[in-house]
Amino acid sequence: MTTAQLADGPESYVMSGVPIRIDRVTKTFGEDGDNPFEALKEINIDIEPGEFVSVVGPSGCGKSTLMLMVAGLLSRSSGNILVGGNSVTKPITDVGIAFQDHLLLEFRNAMANVTLQADIRKLPKKKIEARAKELFELLRLTHAMEKYPRQLSGGMRQRVSLVRTLVHDPSVILMDEPFGALDALTRLQVRMDLEALWLRRRPTVLFITHSVEEAVGLSDRIFVMSPSPGRVVDEIKVNLPRPRPIVLGDAPEFAAYVDKILDHFEKMGVIHGANVPKVRKVES
Repeated sequence: MTTAQLADGPESYVMSGVPIRIDRVTKTFGEDGDNPFEALKEINIDIEPGEFVSVVGPSGCGKSTLMLMVAGLLSRSSGNILVGGNSVTKPITDVGIAFQDHLLLEFRNAMANVTLQADIRKLPKKKIEARAKELFELLRLTHAMEKYPRQLSGGMRQRVSLVRTLVHDPSVILMDEPFGALDALTRLQVRMDLEALWLRRRPTVLFITHSVEEAVGLSDRIFVMSPSPGRVVDEIKVNLPRPRPIVLGDAPEFAAYVDKILDHFEKMGVIHGANVPKVRKVES
């Protein structure tokens, strides 16, 4: 099954996402102590319903901190965060969260790990099981449903984690370096699977990554962050057709977006070197 077949074409898009507004948000750790650390400074990001937005930046710039605050798992120091029009003051429930570590329970098989959502959220188990089977089939993982995490490859474990993230059809998906532990080929496959599944229902996605290529390959918009204290230095709209091609590097437009982001990192001193060549310059 191809990515295009998974996506079912634009005519099948079902918008299920809600807006996210991050308004003048700051975060300082240890504010009441002698050595406060300012992690984030005046972050302003508006995400439209059903939009796929990535945040890229160097290690320690506060990307993960920002995601945890959107989820309501970490308090902000100032500013406001609204999800679906509601101010986030506690952990939000209509959300799917994926981390770099798959966090699967070793004593439960793949299906049981996914349907744990039904137990935790007190959802109809039969409905969750039916949705899980649908997602396992779409990701070509039907053969893995009864296997335990130790019996699955790293890529398969991460795809099971993706099923768990999506099984309750959340309006918001928050992802923190979900492909970070995967090899290059597996990352490519999981990226294609994620885009295809997102296209089917269009939840709102906030995707945290170090990978510039990954961000361009998946996103509608990309927010580039500075080193600590993290602040937004650019917002880049990605005008590439969907579903995105397997080999993104063949498209000159893709290279232009990558170059623009790398230029920011070079100017900020995040990457440096004498006359470092970019991916490819595109004539205007």
